Order: sequence, then structure tokens, then C-alpha cells
Amino acid sequence: MELIKRIKQAETQAQEIIEQARAQAAQQAEKGRTSRLKASEEAEQQREKTVEAAVAAAQTQGLAEVEKLKAQAENDRQQLRENTAGRMTPAAAKVMDYLKK
Repeated sequence: MELIKRIKQAETQAQEIIEQARAQAAQQAEKGRTSRLKASEEAEQQREKTVEAAVAAAQTQGLAEVEKLKAQAENDRQQLRENTAGRMTPAAAKVMDYLKK
């Protein structure tokens, strides 16, 4: 009789240990999922920040390049005006002489 009680008690303890192990395994699995989800969210946030920083840098660089090209174009136009200013009066005179004939 005593032996049967001990066996049943051992079975009960074994069942409790199994249930505790299952609960701990489920808890660890949930912690793992939570940890992976958090890491994934952090990685996504970091990616978005990196993309935003790259876009801002490209925009700043693009605006600087536009200003540089505008200044260069204005300089080129000014040089062209200076180079052609001396030729305009004689060319206009030649055209007027040709038209008078």
C-alpha cells in the first residue's frame, strides 16, 4: 500500500515537473519572439533614419550643385557677352551697309 502511494506521489511530482518545464519552455519561446520582434523594430527604425539622413544629404548636395551650376552658367554668359560686345557694333554696321545697297 505504501509503495502504491509513493508511486502515485512520484507520478504526480513527475507530472508537475513536466508541466513546469512546458510552462518555462513556452515562456522562453515568448521571450525569444518578443526579443526578435523588438530587434526587428529597432533595425527598421535605424534603416528609416539612415534613409532619411541619406536623402537629406543628397538633397543638400544637390542644392549645392545647382547653385554651383547657376553661378558657372552666369559666369559663362558674362564671358560670352564680353567676348561678343566688341563684335556687335561692326557686325551691325556691316548689316546696315548691306541693307542700304
